[in-house]
Amino acid sequence: MSAQTSAPGMRASRAAEAVTPRLIPLLPACVAEGIGTFGLVFGLIVAAMIYATGHISGAHLNPAVTLGFVLARHFPLQRMAGYWLAQLAGAIAAAGCLRLLLGDVASDGATVPAGSVWQSFALEALLTFFLMFVIMAVATDTRAVGQAAALAIGATVGLEALFAGPISGASMNPARSLGPALVGGIWTAQWVYITAPFLGAASAALVYRWLRTVSSPARGEREANDR
Repeated sequence: MSAQTSAPGMRASRAAEAVTPRLIPLLPACVAEGIGTFGLVFGLIVAAMIYATGHISGAHLNPAVTLGFVLARHFPLQRMAGYWLAQLAGAIAAAGCLRLLLGDVASDGATVPAGSVWQSFALEALLTFFLMFVIMAVATDTRAVGQAAALAIGATVGLEALFAGPISGASMNPARSLGPALVGGIWTAQWVYITAPFLGAASAALVYRWLRTVSSPARGEREANDR
């Protein structure tokens, strides 16, 4: 990262690197995404993997997050498929390692609803909405982004998992659910964990983009001048 002359400039540069590392070729970026998703668990591990791979790939680690960035125009559409494949490969490899090392324990980490399917669908959509909203704030908005971005994201994942884990599994990540499902052959209500996170992330990205647009200082100044 090139030196900047002001703190806001440094934050803007970090935000751009965290979301769209344009100078990094697609292959190493996808490898970093796969490794990051392989190590993805909850809470502090999420924060650690963001710090470890963010400067290479942006550390999306989640197909729903990648889609949200694309919809908010913070990530190029042509890279989305490569990131999705890398994230899914990392999740499959992680579930495969669990199977090899521990055997058929805890369904290889598969997520299944503890209650009704629609309860889990609504919960997963809401959880992912708030996760993506936090990510949009700390990773794309120069007014909020900083060195603690990874901690904010990791804390959000950890806290959401604490209360929602026993109900829906608190996946918030289609790759994280598909990996164990493919390895263990567990397909109970997996459509919930594919569709709900995409819905939540897409909604949050668009809502935050709108909020930032209407609350930007430049827009406020223009409206004041119009009066």
